[in-house]
Amino acid sequence: MMKIYAYEVRKDEIEYFKKLQDEFQIEIVLNNSILTVNEIIKIDDCLGITTLGQSHINDELLRALNDRNIHYLSTRTIGYNHVDLDSAKKYNIHICRADYAPNGVADYTVMLMLLVLRNYKPALWRGQVNDFSLDGLRGKELRNLCVGIIGTGRIGATVIKNLSGFGCKILAYDPYQNKSILDLVTYTDIEAIYKECDIISLHTPLTKDNYHMINEESINKMKDGVILINCARGELMNINDLIDGIESRKIGGLGLDTIENEEVIIHLDRRTDIFNNRDIAYLKQFPNVVYSQHMAFYTDEAVYSMVRCGIEGILEMAKTNTYRTKIG
Repeated sequence: MMKIYAYEVRKDEIEYFKKLQDEFQIEIVLNNSILTVNEIIKIDDCLGITTLGQSHINDELLRALNDRNIHYLSTRTIGYNHVDLDSAKKYNIHICRADYAPNGVADYTVMLMLLVLRNYKPALWRGQVNDFSLDGLRGKELRNLCVGIIGTGRIGATVIKNLSGFGCKILAYDPYQNKSILDLVTYTDIEAIYKECDIISLHTPLTKDNYHMINEESINKMKDGVILINCARGELMNINDLIDGIESRKIGGLGLDTIENEEVIIHLDRRTDIFNNRDIAYLKQFPNVVYSQHMAFYTDEAVYSMVRCGIEGILEMAKTNTYRTKIG
């Protein structure tokens, strides 16, 4: 029977893997650890491997896959900056990523905007101790603000469609304009986004060119009290410059579902550990910083789609040498 190995398997994925195992009449071997060279050495003959985003698919690992004659790998994530595509090509290893509807992340993005605008975090804290006072909790209405969207792919475009019902002014920056939203948004350059927007939300993949695009220099170009939202990739923002911006009150609030250097905490229970990432611990304690555990994607529909892409992608690449989410 054809065999696929799955790594970084979460409990919520297991039922979907079992359904796909029956649907495709294959064996799927489940493992909750990350993929390493030592793990690859243990693998029996298999068609391919699927992982999540904490397995760093580097040259050493890809060479080990090639040595074991494994040439199909899927990442059950939309982003693929953890995959060395040049090495994959060198070793003739075919890679595909996940895909899911943009609505979950887009909805979550607007939710973060509203939570920060309405000072919900300190209000929640007060409510837990029966403090129902209003001092310091006055918020702003989205309809009176200018929102900047950086990146207008599927998620960014859906955020814009969601925002269109609030009556706010929407500016967007993307090297490639999305024709489906031209009647809802005004495209402009990145400098205008920084200068004119009350809220700026990131919806771009992480590349070498945009690493730390939100930094001291770009923050200084923004309005005083700007609100920044990130449901994309943590490394788009320099965490130390975010801290400086919050402390100086240049930044009025942050809505973060992802953060730089989150590898040490992402999707882990660290309640009884020594939490030794000082930057994250310090940044998330501010009352105007809403931080969640990289869960904007996390809906029933998205998890199923990610698992399905992980298995279906390997089978289809092996059969036809292509797949709708194949990369590289």
